[in-house]
Amino acid sequence: MATYKIAWMPGDGTGRDVMDAARIVLDAIGFDAEYVPADIGWEFWCSEGDALPPRTIDILKTTDCALFGAITSKPKDEAAEELAPQLQDKGLSYFSPIVKLRQLLNLHTNLRPCKAYAGNPLNFRDDIDLVVFRENTEGMYGGVEFHPLPQSVFDALCLNPKMKRFGDKGLENLALSTRIMSRQGCQSIVRQAFEYAKKHGRKSVTLVEKPNVLRETGGLMTRVAREVADHYPDIPLWETNIDAMCMWLVRKPQEYDVLVAENMFGDIISDLAAGLVGGLGFASAANIGDDYAVFEPTHGSAPKYAGQYKVNPTAMLLTVKLMFDWLGEKELAQRLEHAVATVIREHKVGTYDVGLNNTTLEVAEEVARNL
Repeated sequence: MATYKIAWMPGDGTGRDVMDAARIVLDAIGFDAEYVPADIGWEFWCSEGDALPPRTIDILKTTDCALFGAITSKPKDEAAEELAPQLQDKGLSYFSPIVKLRQLLNLHTNLRPCKAYAGNPLNFRDDIDLVVFRENTEGMYGGVEFHPLPQSVFDALCLNPKMKRFGDKGLENLALSTRIMSRQGCQSIVRQAFEYAKKHGRKSVTLVEKPNVLRETGGLMTRVAREVADHYPDIPLWETNIDAMCMWLVRKPQEYDVLVAENMFGDIISDLAAGLVGGLGFASAANIGDDYAVFEPTHGSAPKYAGQYKVNPTAMLLTVKLMFDWLGEKELAQRLEHAVATVIREHKVGTYDVGLNNTTLEVAEEVARNL
C-alpha cells in the first residue's frame, strides 16, 4: 500500500498539461503515492450542471490531500448558455468550483510564495522573496450576492441610512456583493502569517487592507492584526492600504517579507507579486485547512494552448514542492526546489515565456534529471 493517497484533479485546458509534467517529476523523485482521479471543471458544469460533482467531494474525504491543475471559469450568463440542452432553464447557477472547494473543506488559508530564482530573465529584481497569506473563505469571495436586489434585503440594509438613496435606481437595476469578515477568520490568517514568519526567520509581517474607507471590515481586520501582533513582539507589524501596497511592491518589493490580507486583496497582491518574479508561470499556491489541503498553480486554464504542452510547468512543480512541505516530506521538497532552481539558473531548457523553445514536458524532464 502506498504511503499517501493524492486526489488527482487536472481540471481544464492546460491544467491537464502541467499535471502531466508534475507526474514526470513525482515519479522521478520516488514519491510513494496512489493518485486517485477526481472530476472538476468546465466539462462537468456543461454536461452535469455541477463543476464540482458530489463524487469528487467523496474522493477528497478518502485522500490525504489534492493536487489540482486549473479550471475554466466564465460569468454567470455565459456559463448558463453553455449548459447541455437538457439542463437549460433548470435554475442552475455557476459557482467557481475551487471557491466552493475552499468553503466546503474550510481551506481557510491560501499560501502563495513569490520568490525570484536566479537566472530567470523575467525577474523584476533578483532579491525578491516574499510570501502572501490570503484569507480563503470569507471577504469579497464569500458568494453572498444578489441581482436583482430583493425588497427584503434592501429593506434590511436600509437600517444604514446610506443605503436608501440606491432605491431610487430601482431594485431590478441593483447588484450587490457582500464583504463578510469574522473575527475568527481575521485572527486565523494573521496568526498563521506571524507563525510562518517566526518559524522561517522572516523579518516582518505587513497587513494589506483599506480601513480608512472600508471602516467596518477593514477596521476589524486591522484591530485583530494589532491584537495578534502583541503576541509576537520580535516581529514588527507593518500596515498599508491595498492601493499603496501595489505601488510599493513595484517600487521596493525587496523590503517586504510576509504579507497578509483578506480574500480579494490577497488575490490582487499575490498576482502582482507573481509578476515581479516571472509571472503566473512561476506562481504556486496552497489552500490549507485544519486537516486537508489542495495545492494548485495560480494560473488559469489558457484554453487556446490546451494540449499543446506549451505553457511553463514551473508553477505546477513549485506547487508540488508546497505539497511535500505540508506532508512533512522536507527532503523531497528541498530536492525538488533545488532541481527547479538549477534549471532556471542554467537557462538551457525552458518554455516560450522565458525566451526558449522547449515543451512543458521537456522542462519537467530536465527538472527530473536534476533531482
